[in-house]
Amino acid sequence: MDIATVIGLGFGTVILAVAIILGGNVLLFVDIPSVLIVGGGIIATAFIRFSMADVINSIKVALNAFFIKSSVPQDVIREIINLANIARKNGLIVLEQQPINDPFLKKAIMYCVDGHEAEFIEEVLKKEVSLTVERHEVGQSVFRGMGDSGPAFGMIGTLVGLVQMLANLSDPSAVGPAMAVALLTTLYGAVAANLFFIPLADKLGLRCKEEERNRKLIIEGVLGILKGLNPRVMEEFLETFLPPKDRKAAEAH
Repeated sequence: MDIATVIGLGFGTVILAVAIILGGNVLLFVDIPSVLIVGGGIIATAFIRFSMADVINSIKVALNAFFIKSSVPQDVIREIINLANIARKNGLIVLEQQPINDPFLKKAIMYCVDGHEAEFIEEVLKKEVSLTVERHEVGQSVFRGMGDSGPAFGMIGTLVGLVQMLANLSDPSAVGPAMAVALLTTLYGAVAANLFFIPLADKLGLRCKEEERNRKLIIEGVLGILKGLNPRVMEEFLETFLPPKDRKAAEAH
């Protein structure tokens, strides 16, 4: 589980809730028509902009922000170097029996064990990376689109509330509920966009970049194993995927 995402969403929600509670009556911030306008509008525009399959898949992709943590590249490098040392001493076929943590690395190694050419393995793996990134980008677009729709429907709700208020100026009892709709929809839309949907889209983008980097690292490592590169030289090359501050940490191991 990604603790940072949970902490961020939890902390933001708690701070907002505490501010509302300290300000007085909590029920003043609960308005069903406002929820319907903002929530219904966000869902409706999501299904208009994207296919039903894309919206449903985006929910699965969003779970990555909470429950799936990207592989640590230093760990991936160490695993590749270990496999390279084994292959150098005992041959590629022995790698079939080795436990491999990363599923993408395991798949790549199985291609090697099966005797496929380096060009074929590189093409297949890069194609898989490209398609994975494409799917993740669709999920990001869904959440970013929902983030864009939140403030927009908040404004629409504000206009609806103002129309209702102006139409009932002669009835003082109707002014309060109309003003609540006018103000709370803007609040709901802003919170939904800036606390949930846009940050989630950004986190999914970060996850996508991390996964893409790790898989490119794996591809280069597996091709190095096929070429029979010296594991020490390969390790130095693979560490170029890491920030300079992390390369020394990797060397320490």
